[in-house]
Amino acid sequence: MRKIRTVLGRKAAVLLLVTMTAGAMPTVSYATTTQQRIDQTQQEKEELEGKLDDTKEELEGLKGEHNSLKGKLNNLNSQLTQVSNNLADLERQIADKEQEISDTQAALEKAKAVEAKQYADMKVWIRYMYERNEKSYLETFFTIGSIADFLNVADFFEKIAEYGQMKLDEYEANRQYIESEEARLQSEKTELDNLKAQAEQEKGRVSGLINQTSSSISQYADQISEAEAQALQYEAEIKKAEEDLVYLKKKLAEEIALSQAAAQGKWRDISEVTFEEGDRKLLANLIYCEAGGEPYEGQFAVGAVVINRVLSSKFPNTVVGVIYQSRQFSPVASGRLELALAVDKATDKCYRAADEAMAGISNVGNCVFFRTPIEGLTGISIGGHIFY
Repeated sequence: MRKIRTVLGRKAAVLLLVTMTAGAMPTVSYATTTQQRIDQTQQEKEELEGKLDDTKEELEGLKGEHNSLKGKLNNLNSQLTQVSNNLADLERQIADKEQEISDTQAALEKAKAVEAKQYADMKVWIRYMYERNEKSYLETFFTIGSIADFLNVADFFEKIAEYGQMKLDEYEANRQYIESEEARLQSEKTELDNLKAQAEQEKGRVSGLINQTSSSISQYADQISEAEAQALQYEAEIKKAEEDLVYLKKKLAEEIALSQAAAQGKWRDISEVTFEEGDRKLLANLIYCEAGGEPYEGQFAVGAVVINRVLSSKFPNTVVGVIYQSRQFSPVASGRLELALAVDKATDKCYRAADEAMAGISNVGNCVFFRTPIEGLTGISIGGHIFY
């Protein structure tokens, strides 16, 4: 029969403190979650591989768009060069046209001055000719020896008048020609100014597109860098998951081997076990954390596994030592057990299961592990666990 110590001695208290402290460290529960961890890690690995594939696909798309934009930028730069050259040529033509206009205006001013002088000279000559009275003509007539001489003089005056009129007409025609040339040049300059304005507008448009495309290229470059960094992170996480899988599968094999060794090893009788005050509460709350949602048989089986470990030479020989053994029960590592103990969440069924287990009764034989069912693992199936 079991013996219950009513007073927890100093030595036992120290042991409890040390084991509880060890249990508070980050651990993995191999008694309950090794295969769950394998399945979870495998699932996480597959999810990471899917994300990596998606990221690589996104990366390819980004790189394609990035290259397309770079080609577009090169084309735009070529357009800008062409527009800039065209603009420079237009500016050169405008400068030449302005010089032509300036020269034409100078010629026009000169022509106008010549025309004005000729006109003034003609007025003086006409006034001289027509202001002479008839007496002067009679005097000229009488001084001329013959009618032939008189006709010659009259013809001379007429030719002078005709020459003056001809020169006046010539100067006026030249002035009109220069004025028409000036008008033509002004019209051509206006057309060149319009072309220049259009070229400057086109240059501004192409420059805007270049800036916009350059900005897009920069954004895609940033997105590519982020995607590459994300891909590297996924690859690192996949590698870590693969390492974890190797480790967890190895641990699962070790657990199975340990279970088989325990079955063939030395076992104590329940009467040889001394339970400490607090063991019942500790076990009941562990049962609550591990199998609180299971039928009573499943709760009882969890308690039996703990006591089987206490009885086996392959595990610690106390309830405290078994429950707080490093990396064995997940509620210890997560802190859920301590929270449950603080308010004693164990139900009456959990306490009844603990009592039966501590009485040396077992519904799972000598099983020392339990977990959710996995392919290839045989054992006693109770509720949602396989006991082995």
